[in-house]
Amino acid sequence: MSMAKQKTRKYSIVIQSLQENLVAVEELAGKVADEAGLCEDDKDNVAIAVTEAVNNAIIHGNKSDISKKVIVDFFASKKDIKITVRDEGSGFDPDTLSDPLAPENILKESGRGIFILHSLMDHIDFTFSPSGTRIIMIKKFHNS
Repeated sequence: MSMAKQKTRKYSIVIQSLQENLVAVEELAGKVADEAGLCEDDKDNVAIAVTEAVNNAIIHGNKSDISKKVIVDFFASKKDIKITVRDEGSGFDPDTLSDPLAPENILKESGRGIFILHSLMDHIDFTFSPSGTRIIMIKKFHNS
């Protein structure tokens, strides 16, 4: 394969802060993972991580305000998929999140999102600004 064909492909979707829009995001995540040639486990991990991050952006970031958008970008290369999820919320401090594995938190229905992202993806990074929060997630290809 020539070097020219190995460049990164970008896919984007912008949604209103409604949970029913998660379906479209998950469909695009599946399409990108398929085209990139991820193995089934990695495809599932990417889909779960993306829907978790977007759900967090809708509920926690944008407070389900339909006037606010969530922007999801996928960058697929030969070695990994990089995903950015941006919201228009005020942000949070990842260091203040409670440990979902602590005995007092095991049965809680929320509070596992960031923990899940870290367990499914190879790299997670947060950027906070007055205009919103951005999560960068990277899944390296383990099947090549």
